[in-house]
Amino acid sequence: MAAAPDGIVVVDGQGNIKLCNPAAAALFGRPARGLLQLPFGFPVTATGAAEIDLVLPSGQGRVVEMRVTATHALGERLHIATLRDVTERRRAQRTLEAALARQDSEIAITAHELRNPLATISVLAHTLRDADTHLTDDQRTDIAHRIIDSTERLQALVRKHLTVARIDARATHAAPRPVPVLEFILEQLGALGEDAPRVEVDCPPDVVAYVDRGDLWEMLANYLENAFTYGRPPVGIHVTPSSPAHLTVRVHDRGPGIPPDVVPRLFRRFSRGPDTPHGTRPTGTGLGLWIVRNLARAAGGDAWYDPGTRADPGFCLRLRRAPPAPDPPTPAADAEGAGA
Repeated sequence: MAAAPDGIVVVDGQGNIKLCNPAAAALFGRPARGLLQLPFGFPVTATGAAEIDLVLPSGQGRVVEMRVTATHALGERLHIATLRDVTERRRAQRTLEAALARQDSEIAITAHELRNPLATISVLAHTLRDADTHLTDDQRTDIAHRIIDSTERLQALVRKHLTVARIDARATHAAPRPVPVLEFILEQLGALGEDAPRVEVDCPPDVVAYVDRGDLWEMLANYLENAFTYGRPPVGIHVTPSSPAHLTVRVHDRGPGIPPDVVPRLFRRFSRGPDTPHGTRPTGTGLGLWIVRNLARAAGGDAWYDPGTRADPGFCLRLRRAPPAPDPPTPAADAEGAGA
């Protein structure tokens, strides 16, 4: 018993501990002598394996697999409980179960979000192909624009899920680079198409962030998408150097803001906001803000909601500023001057 790697506890007919080995004492977090004659505290029946939760004197918990056999010794019926610590295995199993449940939810949401743009593209493409349908040039142009819009929605959805996969794989530590923020924002606004004129930018020209360019646009694009969906124009991007080491980006609009009961779950995975100002149910995967916070924290910053004033709610992003450029080396004196 003393050499057994598993804990072994002998329990008498009154449920008290008669004997235990060092491995059992280690599981309970108490000396072996201190356990003798104490109530075992768990029902002991000669059945299959059962899991029990132990609470150590330190307050920590362990999950233990227990197998019980019965025997007679010295004219007394005894139960022998073999205890094996399965805490890590149980923790890994729970993590896997949570990941599978999350994956199922993600697949269901993705399938729902894919269905509408795919159906739209299919209908419009069949309309263009139908030889019996007579369309004017303007109608064909309108159909082409609608196909492009639906395709862009699909591309954004795929990009978002690729980012989620990268975060889940803990591969978010892209190589940061100095990024001139104002120049970067103005360059990327072209990707917004007709929404670009609805964005007002307020950023000092010399502010430089230290971040991966792709991650920076992913964060801003999700904030802007959120503002266009739930807020009211104009949408503003306000950048300020908040400290020598960090800068703050605030994306705000003229919408009503987020209800206080929704704020605590804004950045959770699969969390969606309230109804839009138009009274429609929100669409999307509920991953955008979760992506922003994970990318921001991986880059040494953070993301949060700022209620501001009633007319100026916004979402904030803290980023590292680029490290200052080293001073140029002092030119060495020429050989003649040094000799002189």
